Amino acid sequence: MRTILHSDLNNFYASVECAWDPSLREKPVAVCGDPDERHGIVLAKNMRAKAMGVRTAEAIWQAREKCPGLVVVRPDFHKYLRYSRLVREMYAEYAERVEPFGLDEAWLDVTGHPMSGTAIAGELRRRVKEELGLTLSVGVSFNKVFAKLGSDLKKPDATTVISPENFRELVWPLPVEALLYVGPATARKLRARNICTIGQLARCPAGVLGAMLGKCGEMLWTFANGLERSPVRRLGEAEAVKSVGNSATPPRDLLSEQDVRRMVTVLAESVAERLRAQGLCGSVVSLSVRDSTLSTFQRQRRLAQPTALAAEIIPNAMALFRESYRWERPVRSLGISLSALSPLGGDEQLSMFPDAARDRRYELEGAVEEIRHRFGHDAILRASLIRDGIGAINPRDDHLATLGGRAAGGEAPTAFAAT
Repeated sequence: MRTILHSDLNNFYASVECAWDPSLREKPVAVCGDPDERHGIVLAKNMRAKAMGVRTAEAIWQAREKCPGLVVVRPDFHKYLRYSRLVREMYAEYAERVEPFGLDEAWLDVTGHPMSGTAIAGELRRRVKEELGLTLSVGVSFNKVFAKLGSDLKKPDATTVISPENFRELVWPLPVEALLYVGPATARKLRARNICTIGQLARCPAGVLGAMLGKCGEMLWTFANGLERSPVRRLGEAEAVKSVGNSATPPRDLLSEQDVRRMVTVLAESVAERLRAQGLCGSVVSLSVRDSTLSTFQRQRRLAQPTALAAEIIPNAMALFRESYRWERPVRSLGISLSALSPLGGDEQLSMFPDAARDRRYELEGAVEEIRHRFGHDAILRASLIRDGIGAINPRDDHLATLGGRAAGGEAPTAFAAT
């Protein structure tokens, strides 16, 4: 039988800030985005802030109403990456297979190790606390799903063992939302059928769940019954890329189709450059739209031929938007992705009449990409974006930079037109 650990660094961002600056340890601390860029929400909080009622994802002003003495710290992702790397190096001393799940979580396959899974969990918790000043919650189980659920059950600084003998007692009474990949929408569908606990999910026939939720339903039935068997991947062993996308929240709400087109343009350029950088093209374009009430929907369509061209992504994304959005509210954020990926220039259906104009578009977008690599992303922009205040996305760092009509260094950016 396998022994799988799931390790979760407690309150990671806030804990790193308190470890970095010991003067913060006795204060309520929240790591928050920048309110000037409309990301003024709580990303993480320490235990003292949590005890005062501060919650992740609430606005800073709401957190300060509950906790007037709250210390707000801006995120420093370079610092978090450093700590995450140090912890993973520690994990690698105990397991050949270490699979990260975000910066602060990881699975470890310690099957066959001379120490028991529980002993390894205890040693990791001790070392992380003594060497880095952070705490861990660790789940020990026989598969990845229950190991993760175990790390969620007791926090902070705790070990939970879920075994073949006790999982029905520990896991089945829990609400369905506690199971990996059961989000709010799936939970609502399950509850509408009076499936409220993981045990009820496990006892529901797999075929019924499949009819209700498709492949996801059958997968969740497998999870609930302790039958999940996926391997823990080795560190650095990436899963095959299934889609390439980008999304962003502009500095202001989008109020017109012209606003949306500008945002779609910068997102499409980002996605197209990423596709070309990976030697890929996509056959299905997806558009996600979030309005000012944070209600979100997604639409997709299959393209006539695979593409890695912004000039072909833009009109298809705009067509999806026009077909689906009724302008009852302003648009808060947008996202674009390409899926059904294939090698760029690979097994495309060849035309009897080569498309010279399409070849030139690839050359044009490649030339623009080269200029941006050499002189900065804002050195050359589409003419439609020069006087806009929505934003330009650098696909290499996901930065959303406000366009003010000037490139870095004070020089006016070059404009280009592309169809």
